[in-house]
Amino acid sequence: MTKVPLPENTNSREDQDPWAWPSVLVGLVGAGIQASRTPKLHEREGARQGLRYVYKLIDLEALGVDASALPEILTAAERLGFAGLNVTHPCKQAVIPFLDELSPDAAALGAVNTVVLKDGRRIGHNTDWWGFAESFRRELSDMRRDRVVQFGAGGAGAAVAHALLTLGTGEVVIADTDEARARTLAAALGERFGPGRASVGSSPGEALAAADGMVNTTPIGMAKYPGMVVPVELLRPEMWVADIVYFPLETELLRQARARGCRTMSGGGMAVFQAVGAFHLFTGKQPDASRMLLHFDEM
Repeated sequence: MTKVPLPENTNSREDQDPWAWPSVLVGLVGAGIQASRTPKLHEREGARQGLRYVYKLIDLEALGVDASALPEILTAAERLGFAGLNVTHPCKQAVIPFLDELSPDAAALGAVNTVVLKDGRRIGHNTDWWGFAESFRRELSDMRRDRVVQFGAGGAGAAVAHALLTLGTGEVVIADTDEARARTLAAALGERFGPGRASVGSSPGEALAAADGMVNTTPIGMAKYPGMVVPVELLRPEMWVADIVYFPLETELLRQARARGCRTMSGGGMAVFQAVGAFHLFTGKQPDASRMLLHFDEM
């Protein structure tokens, strides 16, 4: 039997009886998420906080459905007493029409990664952008970022571009296979951060030639989508390279970038810090970010 860790700083016998702890039921909705570390990350921190915390995977791929099933999934979660849901690819934008309210961050980004279910309402939040920003501050804050090329203009891409500009990046160049989506994102960023802060790159080679760094916000590099978003010869040693994919933690992009002498940042930090934000929204309790980072590393 797995030993459940006791919450810290508790003295009463009732507090130390897991069956007496308040219960929290949450989940993750996405496609191909069986390798996600998020459930264990939340559950262990929940136990340390004195909660009977259960985190379920709702894998669209395993269920044989797509994002069109979101209304049914949300209704079922409400009826079953879920406190909320995390949302990942391909649902971060698709979920918005089925929500009652958006936080200011989620509304600005047009993407949701956390849905709080409370008092019969569905409230969408975005903790992705802060998760990326906090990871970047800790790992790459000393690197130049006058011009950064970002691959991907979806829900995660909107959050990362917002984070980069919040961190003082001079210009973010957006590259996406769907150029219209890239232009829409660049225009929205320009409205929030000012003219010239975001543009669309039609040629990855030309964009990267003058870039201080690059970020992959696409699913390419995941176990389900192997490969690299750019040819390896476009990576220069003086660049930094970040990837938001975290399973596997070392993507082909990061492996090749390190081999060419680039500073790199994996998606692990963003995964942990977005979870820190989501945990607080679900429970009202402030999680221990350092403890969650250690637990992620142990996994």
